[in-house]
Amino acid sequence: MRAFTVNRYGKTGNDLQAADVPRPAMGEHDVLVEVHAAGVNVLDAKIRDGEFKLILPYRLPLILGNDVAGVVVRVGARVRKFKPGDEVYARPDKGRIGTFAEFIAIHEHDLAAKPKHLTMTEAASVPLVGLTAWQALIEIAGLKKGQKVFIHAGSGGVGTFAIQLAKHLGATVATTTSAGNIDLVTSLGADVVIDYRQDDFETVLHDYDVVVNSLDDATLMKSLRVLKPGGKLISISGPPDPSFAREIGTPWILRPVMRVLSHRIRKAAKRRGISYSFLFMRASGDQLREITSLIDSGIIRPVMDRVFPFESTNEAMAYVEKGRTKGKVVIKVK
Repeated sequence: MRAFTVNRYGKTGNDLQAADVPRPAMGEHDVLVEVHAAGVNVLDAKIRDGEFKLILPYRLPLILGNDVAGVVVRVGARVRKFKPGDEVYARPDKGRIGTFAEFIAIHEHDLAAKPKHLTMTEAASVPLVGLTAWQALIEIAGLKKGQKVFIHAGSGGVGTFAIQLAKHLGATVATTTSAGNIDLVTSLGADVVIDYRQDDFETVLHDYDVVVNSLDDATLMKSLRVLKPGGKLISISGPPDPSFAREIGTPWILRPVMRVLSHRIRKAAKRRGISYSFLFMRASGDQLREITSLIDSGIIRPVMDRVFPFESTNEAMAYVEKGRTKGKVVIKVK
């Protein structure tokens, strides 16, 4: 089958390589999916560049890709939830990524039926950002009606989804974006919109219950100032904290490293009576089914920027790395 692989880690001049590779082996609980479309994420670039090689020790060459929509072509002996011909979507488990390919094997617990009214390309844009928003706002934050949440980078992939989910939960939503995207984030439900090129969010926002950060360390530290005591700061861009190290089973020798990496933000948060959490979202078919229900009900809609052909996967990656996408970028495989 055709696939795009990472052959070595590196930040510069390290395009993915087109390759012919064997179809993935299947376990008894696995579902073989013919990939129709795959979402492209900043996470893909970070993995390619080696930013996660200590905590996610992939064996190279590695097929990249963390979002998929496609059709079931075969199921393992003990699979009960799916059958050949089913249209599905997923974020594969972090140890089994590889959606930039014609086929992928995924554990049935990580799959869900594709939302009925979405195309394959639209569906492929949802899993990673949808699960990230769900786990940040519902699992970690426990966001409730009447609370205030600040979501950085509202026009990005996670931002466009998180704004809609937060509004569905009854929260007041603030976000940052550029002037050209103000109408977009407002249409998604943002109540307070800050043009980051004109205003500093920390001088505008006060007494928020939750902040979801997806930007750099300086922005993360500044975000503490908009939270009230007892508030929750959740970052999907790091630094990783000790609880994350325990969750993924990081070898004991690396755990002090993660403790050091997050020491500054954890100390600053504690001083203000704020909790800090690093979120590296996990695969979950059950949560995807909840998200599907919201999409099928018209409560949440995917926001798409561009669709690239499979052969242009490297161009799609480069486009995402510019950091100016409105919603998600997808590659069309079939």
